[in-house]
Amino acid sequence: MTPAIELLKKERITFEVLSYEHDANNSNYGQEAVEKLSLNSAHVFKTLVLETSESQLIVAITPVTQQVQLKQLAKVCGTKKVAMAAASKVQATTGYILGGVSPLGQKKRLTTFIHSSALSMHKIYVSAGKRGLEIALSPQDLASTINAKFADF
Repeated sequence: MTPAIELLKKERITFEVLSYEHDANNSNYGQEAVEKLSLNSAHVFKTLVLETSESQLIVAITPVTQQVQLKQLAKVCGTKKVAMAAASKVQATTGYILGGVSPLGQKKRLTTFIHSSALSMHKIYVSAGKRGLEIALSPQDLASTINAKFADF
């Protein structure tokens, strides 16, 4: 059981866990989940940790089919610039390894933004905190559990 699953159980949030055999040679983790679980790619979201120009870490949860528009995200955050955070910082801060970073149950709660496309969906899929493990839940439950804001980026 991962910290993400433990948090959802503790908060009594309705969710479903899906698992698949992760291919160690595949580094496109979100697309791998789409393919192996036969999911609609618009509903599968990746969790990215970025660093602002003030050295603050933030989280962006966005569909696996999209790239984060860094300038738009910086504007949403009220900073000059954002860039992907170093893997070592991501692991030290979240407690998760790349490809298994869940927005839930992170060691340190970071300011989090969910792409606004999630608002039109009944449920979305995010990492459960381990490669090969996904959680299905409502975007509203996700946002309220981690105090995230919806935004376009």
